[in-house]
Amino acid sequence: MKILGIDPGLRKTGWGVVLWKKNSFSYLDDGFFFQNDKLELGQKLLKIFDSLNFLIKKSKPDIIGIEQTFVGSGSVSSLKLGMARGVCILTAAKLGIKILEIQPKLVKKNITGSGSASKEQVNQMVKTILNIVPKNEDSSDALAVAMSIQSKSIGKLDNGKYSSNLDQAIANALEKEKINI
Repeated sequence: MKILGIDPGLRKTGWGVVLWKKNSFSYLDDGFFFQNDKLELGQKLLKIFDSLNFLIKKSKPDIIGIEQTFVGSGSVSSLKLGMARGVCILTAAKLGIKILEIQPKLVKKNITGSGSASKEQVNQMVKTILNIVPKNEDSSDALAVAMSIQSKSIGKLDNGKYSSNLDQAIANALEKEKINI
């Protein structure tokens, strides 16, 4: 399964593509879209749309993961980040690619084992897992999102079967646990 991870931002949108095959990840590509600060908001959003549209058509992912917005104290910056996320989600939907959202803390926990890990710790684990040096911090975060989203994408397929024997065993165990409660 080819997974595109996105770390959205108005100034820089990071992206990373990995392949999940035989229970391991292979690095395919990473990068970022950089915005000129002098562009108006609408032009920045259009540039994100055009760049991501091109990337999706080029990389042909099976699924896209996007980091959810962490809402901090700056409501204006959170709103603008939400606009960038919205454009990313719209682009994927327009091209018919399934998109899954994931919380930043869950990305950190999946990659490092700790939901409160620093960006440096996440970057170091991305380097270790994929045996590469990401192009920048934003693309490193996007690669972490791509690897983390894989755990949300497994499970029941559209035909009602499970995507792996492990998923089936987990489902059976959870069902048995419900019966024993």
